[in-house]
Amino acid sequence: MNTSFATDIGQTSEQSAALFAKVACDIRERGYSILPEALPEPLTRQLLQQVSNLDETEFVAAGIGRQSDFVHEQRIRSDEIVWITGDTPPGALWCQWTDQLRLTLNRQLLLGLFSFESHYSHYAPGAYYARHLDAFKGERNRVLSVVAYLNPEWGDNDGGELVLYANQEDATGVKVRPQRGTLVVFLSEDFPHQVLPAQRDRYAIAGWFRTNTSTATRIDPPR
Repeated sequence: MNTSFATDIGQTSEQSAALFAKVACDIRERGYSILPEALPEPLTRQLLQQVSNLDETEFVAAGIGRQSDFVHEQRIRSDEIVWITGDTPPGALWCQWTDQLRLTLNRQLLLGLFSFESHYSHYAPGAYYARHLDAFKGERNRVLSVVAYLNPEWGDNDGGELVLYANQEDATGVKVRPQRGTLVVFLSEDFPHQVLPAQRDRYAIAGWFRTNTSTATRIDPPR
C-alpha cells in the first residue's frame, strides 16, 4: 500500500494488514467476521458523501438473479441500488481497499478470489430484504459477501439490522446494527441473512468476491 493511498483512506499499511488478517482469521474459524469501526473514517466519509449526492434517478430498484434470470420481486426486497464502477475518487479508493483485502484472503485462505463487484444500497423507511442466500451450494460464483455501513449515529430504534443466520435451521441469528464503519464479511453459500425494515434512510455498500468460473462459451464474472 503506497503512502498516498494510505493517506487518502486514513489507514496505515500496518493497520490495514492487521484488519485484513483479523477478517481472514474470523472466516477461517467461524465463516464470518463482524468488525465495528473497521472501515477507515476518511474513506467512509467520502463514500457517504458520494451516495448522498447521487440523484434519485440514478438509483434503480434492486432485483434477484443475473442477466436473463433477473427479476424485480417486491415481496422479497424493496431496496434500491447504484453499482460502484471505480470511476469516481471514492469508488476507486473503495475498490483499491477491497482489492487489498482480496489479496490477503487469497494468501491466508487460498480461496482463489478473482474479482469483486459492489453497489451502494439505499433502504428507504420501511424497506427490507427477506431472508435469502447470496449464492447456492456448488455454484462457486459468489464466495464471500461484504457489507459496509455508512450511516452515522444509528440508533437502537432505527431498525435496518442485518440478521445473519448460522444455517437454514437457525431461527434466531446474529443481529448487526448498521452503524457507520462496521464491516461484515461472510461465506456467501453458508449464511442465510436478511435486512429488517429500516425506520429512516439507510445507506450501505454490499459486495461480493467472486471466483473465475468462465468456460469457452460463458464468461463469469461477466464483463
